[in-house]
Amino acid sequence: MDTWERLAAEQRELEELAQLAQEEDDASLTGDIGRGVGKLRRDVDRLEEESLLSGEFDASDAIVSIHSGAGGLESQDWAEMLLRMYLRWAESRGFKADLNDMQPGEGGGIKSATFTAHGRFAYGLFLSEMGVHRLVRISPYDASSRRHTSFASVDVIPMLEREESVEIDPKDLRVETYRSSGAGGQHVNVTDSAVRITHIPSGIVVSCQNERSQISNRATAMRILASRLADRSRREREDEIEKLRGEKMDIGFGSQIRSYVLHPYRMAKDHRTGMEIGNVDAVLDGDLDDFIDAYLRWKTSQ
Repeated sequence: MDTWERLAAEQRELEELAQLAQEEDDASLTGDIGRGVGKLRRDVDRLEEESLLSGEFDASDAIVSIHSGAGGLESQDWAEMLLRMYLRWAESRGFKADLNDMQPGEGGGIKSATFTAHGRFAYGLFLSEMGVHRLVRISPYDASSRRHTSFASVDVIPMLEREESVEIDPKDLRVETYRSSGAGGQHVNVTDSAVRITHIPSGIVVSCQNERSQISNRATAMRILASRLADRSRREREDEIEKLRGEKMDIGFGSQIRSYVLHPYRMAKDHRTGMEIGNVDAVLDGDLDDFIDAYLRWKTSQ
């Protein structure tokens, strides 16, 4: 309500300013009015977007994992492009993104990466990206300049608060340490500080290598593991409910949700909402707001 009242007050001020400019025929105020209206429109759009995020965990931080599909170097390069796209979008939304783990590809790109986006509604917004993403382009790695199609999958789960975490029996864990890989930097240690934890009953494997110490990496990996186990439990409950209803539930992951075409034409299209954007370069640079807004409205209408 505070936000709504503030926006309503800004609208009244702009209306008064516009009326004053008209009465006094003062064109010098046009720029201020235009900028004010633009800011007000963005703030109202953001508030409307947040009103669509009413899920139990929508306001939580998000754990985002990207995996390259079949196709070797092509898909690995595509996975790295997606990682860049999401990190740039997270930055534009004011989220803090921590890269928890990244497995470099053979010859370039990445096989997989996991990062945590910290910020209000990070999970609710990133959830729109869960699924398989397809890239069509002339391959920069093909000497014959042939067109290639590459796939990468994106998975998103909420980061649980510590008090919400599930109980994990230490006897069910296999903990391994190894030397961090990647491009290096001040946070990548040359000792065996990276941690890989396997939850033996479920087969879930979590790695973390970006913290400053083995203890910190283990703590982060345990939080991600707890979140993955809780998410798995939630999905199993949802599947059981849908079986009782006699319906098939589509949770999105594993189905193609969006295509990014760079050749023979240029377009990004979301196959769930029908949203199409011709400026695919802007999308790959992190301009995802239109896709996410369309998804939230589509999801609410289902």
